Amino acid sequence: MFSACLIALAAVFTLLGALALTIELITTLFPERRQAIDSALAAAISTTVAQLIPGARVTRIEEDS
Repeated sequence: MFSACLIALAAVFTLLGALALTIELITTLFPERRQAIDSALAAAISTTVAQLIPGARVTRIEEDS
């Protein structure tokens, strides 16, 4: 009984390891494409900052990874 549990545990870890390697391979082969910031989004951010902090000006918009 105990050996069956150990075999099942080993099988689960093996499958999870294989899935992790597959996901790593896929993300390496097909990296996320960076898209430029949409002008409507930039205008919305600038408008919101101007409303929240009068006199403030947005000089650069960056996305944190």
